[in-house]
Amino acid sequence: MNQDFEALLAEVRACRICEAELPHGCRPVVRGKPSARLLVVGQAPGRRVHETGIPFNDPSGDRLRDWMGIDRETFYDEARIAILPMGFCFPGTVPKKGDLPPRTECAPKWRERLLAGLPNIELTLVIGAYAQDWHLAGRTKKTLAETVRDFRAFLPRLLPLPHPSPRNRLWLKKNPWFEAEVVPEMRSRVAALL
Repeated sequence: MNQDFEALLAEVRACRICEAELPHGCRPVVRGKPSARLLVVGQAPGRRVHETGIPFNDPSGDRLRDWMGIDRETFYDEARIAILPMGFCFPGTVPKKGDLPPRTECAPKWRERLLAGLPNIELTLVIGAYAQDWHLAGRTKKTLAETVRDFRAFLPRLLPLPHPSPRNRLWLKKNPWFEAEVVPEMRSRVAALL
């Protein structure tokens, strides 16, 4: 691994910039190597990810890997897939509503440097509204569904996705075009890269 990028990841993992705001403490979860060709950008780690330090180590990850058409071993191969959420630490939860939004300190402090250290990225899976707001920079539509539906406008470099959370079952049911159109396109592109 590039020593500069390895040092940057160590610096990120030691970050405590928003520690006072995190009810469960800091545990930045990021992965990748400069050779990675695929980038997965989520929102922020959930409770299980915070506890294990493994991104998408939950039912959301199971669904995402199914959408991508890959197994766990492939998904966690840092030489091929980098994972950089918008917020690196678990932000906590709101009872009966789910996880809080990602902390806003991470992206301005770290994102550009991390992305610069991943020069081989050919496709970025941009998961959820917070990730889309940053990575699609003013090109999002009125709703997440409209942005995802217009996925072809962002290809070949970016692919907007809804969050794969089990809480989004209703969204997936209301938008059957996602699994009929977007998932096959994603699987094809992921397979070509990996």
